Amino acid sequence: MTKENPRPSNDEYFMEMAHLVSTRSTCLRRKVGAVIVKDKRVLTTGYNGAPKGLEHCEKTGCIRQQMNVPSGERHELCRGVHAEQNAIIQAAVFGVGIGGATIYITNYPCSVCAKLMLNAGITEVVYDGEYKDDLATKLLAEGKIKVRNFSHRKNQ
Repeated sequence: MTKENPRPSNDEYFMEMAHLVSTRSTCLRRKVGAVIVKDKRVLTTGYNGAPKGLEHCEKTGCIRQQMNVPSGERHELCRGVHAEQNAIIQAAVFGVGIGGATIYITNYPCSVCAKLMLNAGITEVVYDGEYKDDLATKLLAEGKIKVRNFSHRKNQ
């Protein structure tokens, strides 16, 4: 968005949506939102939280927080489903093809989400924020998924 043109760019528009989606998160540690887009159309959204029908961490507490697990470690202890995973699952549940799509995420993806994106056929990741996972970075590069840092771009 510029002074001359107050209309947001596509990246700004979809990233703002991802940030709005993140406000639905029930995670106590990190609120993340994801929006999957193809041909400038929103296909699915997802935010991080407990699986459908289960108590949210707001009620049960966070096991990783209670155990002082550092950010980015021991994902298997978390009862939550990541935003990217929920967006991909939503596509599967509703029969929406996401091959060739771009995913906008409010944080850099973890290695588990990177593997899911590779198998789902996502071709581009646009992220905001600086959570980094070295294995995810390696997998995305090896799988030739284009990765762009939105926060870096908007600060230029």
